[in-house]
Amino acid sequence: MKEHAIRLTYGQDLKKEIESYCMSNKIQSACIVTCVGCVYDCHLRLADGVTKKKFDNHYEIVSLTGTIANGQSHLHISCSDINGSCIGGHLLEETHINTTAELVLMELEDFNFSRSFDSNTGYDELVIKHK
Repeated sequence: MKEHAIRLTYGQDLKKEIESYCMSNKIQSACIVTCVGCVYDCHLRLADGVTKKKFDNHYEIVSLTGTIANGQSHLHISCSDINGSCIGGHLLEETHINTTAELVLMELEDFNFSRSFDSNTGYDELVIKHK
């Protein structure tokens, strides 16, 4: 396993930057270890797997978790608002960093992650192979 630490700044797209970093660094298989920071214009796909919603506010990142396979991510985020109320779901592009986001990624060098269409779910799902 190999650790990667990234700091994102104002206006960057959280999902795009994670995927771009992994592609630029030729990271085939990775997971999110931790992420703290804040975002605005939080775009999520909700639990029904269809509904996409934009939350126009400032949010603290409470958690970010997921996997990255050859630059394709499957990420879920939880964020809290000014009242401490949380929103969460599948992270979509156009979720922007407000002041900062500090991320630690773990490159899983013993695994070969890829994604393949699963007719049961209708999504490209993670395929895990041990090297």
